[in-house]
Amino acid sequence: MKRDTTALSSAEKISFSPEMKSQFEEIVQQFPDGKEKSALIRILHIVQTEFGWLSPSAMNSVADYLKIEAIEVYEVATFYTMFHVNPVGTHVFEVCRTGPCMLLGSDHIISYIEDKLKIKVGETTTDGAFTLKTAECLGACGYAPVLQCKYKFHEHLTKEKVDILIDAYRKGIVEN
Repeated sequence: MKRDTTALSSAEKISFSPEMKSQFEEIVQQFPDGKEKSALIRILHIVQTEFGWLSPSAMNSVADYLKIEAIEVYEVATFYTMFHVNPVGTHVFEVCRTGPCMLLGSDHIISYIEDKLKIKVGETTTDGAFTLKTAECLGACGYAPVLQCKYKFHEHLTKEKVDILIDAYRKGIVEN
């Protein structure tokens, strides 16, 4: 799905669709009165799925919806690597770079992806298809080295598997 991120400047207010608000309300109702902030992470996932990333205006709108301070939303969005606070490509490759993955070659996989896609960590390909990020532990140490794209894990990575993976995402074969 191609997203239009041009309307997501930090100065603009975002209006959530009625469908999104309905999802938000369903989530918020699962928590006791006064604990609406507990829905924050799940709501941020919905917003990011809709817009592709969490712009300042999107985070401000979430804060308004939950009646919390914007800084509380920013703190959560910037803490977790699963949230993107800058525009990203259609496919975000997050490669684990902590101990077990590093011991099994994640640094080599990261370098290989950089060379293959002609980008560095934190960058997006010129066609907007891929962004490369690193993550602090994806919790899949037994399958190292591991890469996550959206909600799908790709395990026991090798250069050959990365080639197949990039090709599959380019062709839209991989479901997320």
